[in-house]
Amino acid sequence: MNSIISWVGGKKALRDLIYLRMPKNYDRYIEVFGGGGWVLFGKPPDKCMEVYNDFNSNLANLFYCVKERPMALLRELSFLPLNSRDEFTTLRKFLAMEEFKSEHLAEELEIATHFLKEPEAAEIRDILMERAAVGDVKRAAAFYKIIRYSYGSGCTSYGCQPFDIRKTFTIIWEANRRLKDTVIENKDFEALIRQYDRPNAFFYCDPPYFETEGHYEVVFRKEDHVRLRDTLKGIQGKFMVSYNDCAYIRELYQDFQIEAVTRINNLAQRYDNGSEFPEVLIANYDMEERKKSMPMQMNLFELYGEQKTVRWRGKETEEEPQDT
Repeated sequence: MNSIISWVGGKKALRDLIYLRMPKNYDRYIEVFGGGGWVLFGKPPDKCMEVYNDFNSNLANLFYCVKERPMALLRELSFLPLNSRDEFTTLRKFLAMEEFKSEHLAEELEIATHFLKEPEAAEIRDILMERAAVGDVKRAAAFYKIIRYSYGSGCTSYGCQPFDIRKTFTIIWEANRRLKDTVIENKDFEALIRQYDRPNAFFYCDPPYFETEGHYEVVFRKEDHVRLRDTLKGIQGKFMVSYNDCAYIRELYQDFQIEAVTRINNLAQRYDNGSEFPEVLIANYDMEERKKSMPMQMNLFELYGEQKTVRWRGKETEEEPQDT
């Protein structure tokens, strides 16, 4: 299944390739930089422990509410399901806890008091006056609407496209069932890795890409890339990291297995049709072990469609296509 949201750095185009390179055996699966959860949602639930983590508290809270409070979230989303620039601006201010400076504030308060029954009227008054606690369902609903209403799901500018949020209710309900046994965390990556590290653990890491950190809401500095490498270097379990292919990352992870792959660059398709984006997968284990364990008569290309050429440390080999 797909994720309930689009998100910067989502791995829909690479996740089939990633699945084939996961370890053959592990007892706990941890997504350290969960983001939109595209890799997690795309694979069947493991019988072992699963953990979704993201340091962005709005993301973690959204998935927590999808898992633990789906009916309350759906009810909140169905309340005044508008799609306008004004609502988008209001929701952004609500999440950012910015002060409202609307000339219509007094009128809005009067309307809320006159037409809504308690306790709904009190809740709306608190939101308008910026006294409402930012948490749980209301916060999750506001964040989900901002993602859906914004241009390119970037959460910064209004998308100017009509959209009825109620169309996603089925998707949210399916996501609730998928996440029923998944642990939702909101931790710094180092603390999370140290907490869940075991010899039988597998960590999938999709950090902000090097020198593209400005596209992400959470600050991730150059020293954080080094800290991630140092943390992974000392773990008992196995890890896979996905990154943009660049000299700095290759040097940083030179002691580990590195495989170069490409995917369609969706952002460039308007002006450069067929453009591809180079990436690398990095691991502390043999990423071929799962494929090697498959029956010899099984043809990977029959399973995954047309052949695709990727580069393995400078050499061309045939590989299954990405799911775009």
